[in-house]
Amino acid sequence: MKLIRKFIHYYKPHMGVFLLDLLCAFVVSAVDLAFPQILNILNDSLFTQAAPVILQSLLPMALGLLGMYAIRTVCRYYITAQGHIMGAKIESRMRQELFDQYERLSFSYYDTHNTGTMMSRLVSDLFDISELAHHGPENLFISAVKIIGSFVLLWMVNVPLTLILLAIVLVMLVFSIRQNQKMQEVFMDNRLKIADVNASLQDSLAGIRVVKSFANEGIERKKFAKSNDQFLISKTNNYRRMGTFHAGNNFFEGLMFAAVLVAGGYFIAQGSLQTTDLALYALYINIFISPIEVLIEFTEQLQKGAAGFKRFEEILETHPDIQNAPDAKPLEAVRGDIDYNHVTFRYADDEETVLSDVDIHIPAGKSIALVGPSGGGKTTLCSLLPRFYDVDAGSVCVDGKDVRTLTLESLRRAIGIVQQDVYLFEGTIRENIAYGKPGASDEEIIEAAKRANIDAFVESLPDGYDTFVGERGARLSGGQKQRIAIARVFLKDPPVLILDEATSALDNESERYIQQSLDALAHGRTTITIAHRLSTIRNADEILVLDHEGIRERGDHKTLLEKGGLYAKYYRMQFAGLEE
Repeated sequence: MKLIRKFIHYYKPHMGVFLLDLLCAFVVSAVDLAFPQILNILNDSLFTQAAPVILQSLLPMALGLLGMYAIRTVCRYYITAQGHIMGAKIESRMRQELFDQYERLSFSYYDTHNTGTMMSRLVSDLFDISELAHHGPENLFISAVKIIGSFVLLWMVNVPLTLILLAIVLVMLVFSIRQNQKMQEVFMDNRLKIADVNASLQDSLAGIRVVKSFANEGIERKKFAKSNDQFLISKTNNYRRMGTFHAGNNFFEGLMFAAVLVAGGYFIAQGSLQTTDLALYALYINIFISPIEVLIEFTEQLQKGAAGFKRFEEILETHPDIQNAPDAKPLEAVRGDIDYNHVTFRYADDEETVLSDVDIHIPAGKSIALVGPSGGGKTTLCSLLPRFYDVDAGSVCVDGKDVRTLTLESLRRAIGIVQQDVYLFEGTIRENIAYGKPGASDEEIIEAAKRANIDAFVESLPDGYDTFVGERGARLSGGQKQRIAIARVFLKDPPVLILDEATSALDNESERYIQQSLDALAHGRTTITIAHRLSTIRNADEILVLDHEGIRERGDHKTLLEKGGLYAKYYRMQFAGLEE
């Protein structure tokens, strides 16, 4: 019932269309029910008259029937067109809500959920929900009107025969309910299996360049075939259940006709039923069975829509673990003082502590660099500052304010990030640079490109800044993508910078130019740089050496070299050979 109430909620903005749709459904049902009754009345009255009387009545009768079916046609058009439009609008609203929820969910959710599975919920699940939103109430209403109406009329023709029919319908209803319960599990399994197919497809296509570089197309085919076969097994079980359901109900429909003929013949023999009444009864049997067939066909749609809506609600009911506090305040007039106060952190699904009692103070306008082996917590430490994750103990502060007390939007607008894994959106170079400052002018975009040392390259392209980058920037080199990402941060012009291997994809010459630009950008701003190339951090105010045990060393470049510890070891490995 809770699920039904939530589903009905989406009809509220379309209540006028919905009620008119039901009214039209009622008119269509009434016309269908009226025809046998009209035929019966004409048989008892008009068609027993003399030929001239019948001929004089044919024109008004034709006009009346034509008008009746013209109204039915208009109503059927409204049901088909406006009803589907209403369903499409409900689907559109749900899709937007689901996308908005995806945007709200935290990194921890994406760490454990596959993109292909999420896309399955956004596309295929919502299509099934849309079909249910339109056809569900309409089919139920039309079927109810026809079944009740025809049952009343059948009752008026012959009570004993109708009671026999009712007994068969009740047995049929019990059978249908039991089969429905069995089908629910199968349809939910269908949803899960097609999500696995989408996940496998997305994963393989997203990594198609890696696949081809290793000539592993055969492996990917096997992986996809496995999920595809699992879906086939699920669909096979589904259709077997449906076959039992449909065949069983068809048997009961045939049993109704057989019962009417046998029992009807018995009542005619007894003199309690006229032959003409049996013919009328047969007409109403068709009207009675027709909506039952609709309900049987509708069952598959109902199960698919219900399974999809359950999965839809699962997402909407997921609470982001990172969200604004009720009394969160915007971060304003940012100076850039940053403090990590005895920070401890581990990922939710990992027992190992990544950061333990880390204590760092970064004065406004200063730059620090993080050095150490992979997995030492450098990127994690930076991710805590914009609240991609929350600390387990301690606090992270900007200008003396705990980031958990600040609005996420204002906090993240104050921080610019250039990541090692550059992501470019489908679109043009102009659009990707402008992502750093929506609404930026062409002059601002070009200036940012110049400062990132990519303007000359862009101008050399036939379409310049309107050149399409391809999916994930596939038409650009790694260095070009990195410089576009750097240009985005130049355009954003934030008071705090996080550079996560920002020059890792650049050749030596480009690195030198970009490093000069980054140094200029970092001047007067608080900057945290993660680097494996130690040549890029020589000018940092402080260098922190992190490993699994925490902060092992700290100091400037000269001090750490003189100390002869881990930093000096890394430095010698890079610039004096790899023998050590």
